[in-house]
Amino acid sequence: MTEEQNPDQVIPPEQAAGAQLQIQKIYTKDVSFEIPNAPKVFQEQGQADVKLSLSQRVEELGENLEEITLTVTVTATIGEKTAYLAEVAQAGIFLINGFPEQAKHAVVNTFCPNTLFPYARTSITNLVADGGFPPLTLQPVNFEQLYAQRMQQMAAEQQAQSNGAGNEESAPAEFTSTDD
Repeated sequence: MTEEQNPDQVIPPEQAAGAQLQIQKIYTKDVSFEIPNAPKVFQEQGQADVKLSLSQRVEELGENLEEITLTVTVTATIGEKTAYLAEVAQAGIFLINGFPEQAKHAVVNTFCPNTLFPYARTSITNLVADGGFPPLTLQPVNFEQLYAQRMQQMAAEQQAQSNGAGNEESAPAEFTSTDD
């Protein structure tokens, strides 16, 4: 029986024979918190509209060693005014060895951000609370689903280009989501 790989299916690290995945280091690379309309924003009435944006950067550090940086940006607005902007770049150094290229791509885009996100979420929560705003709890993010959607989108774009059906520019390969 021949096994076909589905690009939407993420191969768990423990299923990749002879593969090695180790977390070498997790650290906060950059933190930013701004209240551009202070102190007037504290007098505003109404519920803040909170938007979440995620992006990821991968840098090869050496043979089988990758630095993955997950940047989480939260922007809260009340009416037309920005209440606050919190951004955390949470990074990790991962040893990723012995994976087929497609499986490595999936690990980098699912396992690594899943590992980093809880640290970034805690930092964002603390920044918002220390900034004098009501507690903010970011919901978990399904990076597997985001990855699958991105792979489907890229496949559709490639299909459209091979059919000569479009001159549209493709979106950058990064996670972006909005949480209302």
